[in-house]
Amino acid sequence: MTEEESGRRVVVCNPKGLHARPASKVAKLAQTFDATVAISCNGEEAEADSIMDLLMLGAGPGAELWIEAYGPEANRAADAIAGLIERGFDEI
Repeated sequence: MTEEESGRRVVVCNPKGLHARPASKVAKLAQTFDATVAISCNGEEAEADSIMDLLMLGAGPGAELWIEAYGPEANRAADAIAGLIERGFDEI
């Protein structure tokens, strides 16, 4: 496989924002891909496979997130994580 780079912009639509349960879902999903994924919000960046990093973003409802992925499965990883966020982390 070739090295890929991918990015997506998404908005947190979950009414409680990116709290512990959604952060856990994002981290677990990120770990399933052969890609390095980072999520940025308000000038802060978090490794997508780290629950603590994600919580430190303080991404509340309506926050804009930028997902960047690098690696053989970058596109698939970015699409999957963006989809999870757009679905309200499957909580709404």
